[in-house]
Amino acid sequence: MLYDTARQDIVAFEPGRIVTMYTCGITPYDSTHVGHAATYITYDILQRRLRDRGFETRCVRNITDVDDDILRRARELGVHYLDLAAAETARFDADMVTLGVLECWSEPRATSAIADIRGFIGMVLDQGFAYESGGGVYFDVGAFPRFGDLSHYGRDEMLALAAERGGNPEDPHKRDPLDFVLWQPAAPDEPSWESLWGPGRPGWHIECSALALRELGTTIDLHGGGTDLIFPHHECEAAQSEAATGERFVRHWMHQAMVRKDGEKMSKSLGNLVFVSDLAKSHDPRAIRLAVTSHHYRDSWEWSEDVMETADRRLDRWVGAGQGSGAVDEVRRALDDDLDTVWAVAAIDDAVERGEGVSSAASLLGVDLVD
Repeated sequence: MLYDTARQDIVAFEPGRIVTMYTCGITPYDSTHVGHAATYITYDILQRRLRDRGFETRCVRNITDVDDDILRRARELGVHYLDLAAAETARFDADMVTLGVLECWSEPRATSAIADIRGFIGMVLDQGFAYESGGGVYFDVGAFPRFGDLSHYGRDEMLALAAERGGNPEDPHKRDPLDFVLWQPAAPDEPSWESLWGPGRPGWHIECSALALRELGTTIDLHGGGTDLIFPHHECEAAQSEAATGERFVRHWMHQAMVRKDGEKMSKSLGNLVFVSDLAKSHDPRAIRLAVTSHHYRDSWEWSEDVMETADRRLDRWVGAGQGSGAVDEVRRALDDDLDTVWAVAAIDDAVERGEGVSSAASLLGVDLVD
């Protein structure tokens, strides 16, 4: 059972033997922070439980190596955007290894999919869901009646979030402020590719649709990311994908709540970040995982040093309990109930109090107690 964002309810998750998953990856212009860690640890634990139940998982996590944010940062640093992307992707991958996150089935880059993106945009145009304007191509939300079915947001809220999250509703080339760009002209110092609509570069949302289609097929079992991606990114992604193929894009939408610091969500734009690489200098990476898994993925929570102190003590107790299968059944039941890691952690704590070894249960959470 998992909460589905589109259906707004906890429902059965019943994939086939091979589970296809797509989780939105990083824009590699800075280091991995705890908010990132929470997202990828959540989907890592889901994969571990699915594999424990006998499924094969194929998780694709993209790398957005060309978009407004990375181009802006590269310009500030005076470096080539792909050099910045390569360096930060390497740091991110190292952080994922440090945290014990399972390797992705595929980790494609946006720039690897320019041909796929152009082809995808052509499909959307051919189906009558997009238009050319001002040297770019835009998705026509008015032509897609299911726009809003994922987020369930009203128009005013959509407009506010679009303005806040890079949707540029004031773009004069749009027919409707909520229309979104599929292909855009590039600035003189930005990368550019030839297309049928003129030279330019992809819009923000299009890469994930093109990559998901290329890597996993028309319909995927589960799509994930942070709750800040529900709108506009995932709403737009779903609309353009279903407009292009005429088929359901995602069977199950799963979103990770935000980690806050100083009362605001932890984000690069605000600068209120706690970096995984810094934490790992003074804390066991397994404790970082425990700090995250001690909170339910759908609950936003506030970061503080106390969180790590509690996790450090918990890890010491679990390691000290030794090897064993205590709490395994309880953890499995907890994870099958909307990935309730809070209940799972409490069950392991109880087993430790009873003097039972808990290595098998901890491994379901990605915490390896074997030295």
